[in-house]
Amino acid sequence: MLSKTLLLALTLAACGDESATMPPGAGSVESKPDAATPDLTPALPPAAIAVADLQAQAENIALVPSPAEMQKALEKAGVAGGLSALVQERAFKMDAENKDVVAVRTGVLLADAVLTVKDAPKEKLIERLDKVKLGLAALGAGNDLGAIIDELKNKIANDSVSRDELLKELDELHGATIPEIKYEAGERVVPLLQAGSWLEGSNLVSEAILKAGKPEAANSLLRQPQVAGYFLKYVQVEGADKAPVEVLKQLETTLKKLQEIASKPAMTVEDLTEIKSETSSVLALL
Repeated sequence: MLSKTLLLALTLAACGDESATMPPGAGSVESKPDAATPDLTPALPPAAIAVADLQAQAENIALVPSPAEMQKALEKAGVAGGLSALVQERAFKMDAENKDVVAVRTGVLLADAVLTVKDAPKEKLIERLDKVKLGLAALGAGNDLGAIIDELKNKIANDSVSRDELLKELDELHGATIPEIKYEAGERVVPLLQAGSWLEGSNLVSEAILKAGKPEAANSLLRQPQVAGYFLKYVQVEGADKAPVEVLKQLETTLKKLQEIASKPAMTVEDLTEIKSETSSVLALL
């Protein structure tokens, strides 16, 4: 739920050195290289490469906003309260042979825990974190993340951490999860984990906005066509031969519709209802 500010800032930072991209004769006087020095200029200007790299990095960062950033955005929009009551109890099996499906399921459970950290009963929050731990273990994430989750669960059980402090600790867990899971379980698991979190987040937030009667909040929280486009590209190219056919077909249909809706200048109540319906269709197949 990050805005495009980060991407813009990174792009501007990379473009700040105009001398790297200016054509000869523009701006200041061009300095001439020493005749004895070989020309090692790459085919593409370094600045152009840097901009492309930073844009890619910024896109990936925007796909996985931190818990604190998500909570702040929800509170600002006035739809943060009551999310816990909207979470469906899902009997996901984490011992499935298809690890891609396990990754999406784990992403869904991670979103449930993160989005309800402020208002979930402690028993329910512990249960959600336990499910996340099982999912990460099934993906081969190693023992480090599991130990962090166990520590958080103990603090919650003993009432030795405030919800604000817990949010900060979830930020740290969030920051450790992506590189750890990428290293232990493989690079392709990451976008699937992200997709599960994003789908569940879109589902819960769209319903929360509808219940709050604040459709205008969708413009800052859900209008992200670049995110839908990223996952659609993955489904059509990278994951085309990996996910179960029925999941893949519904996911592609849903992502196209979400990208279409998110590309509108402003969202309506009807759009939010469709987002809720489309994401529920995918989640029901998991």
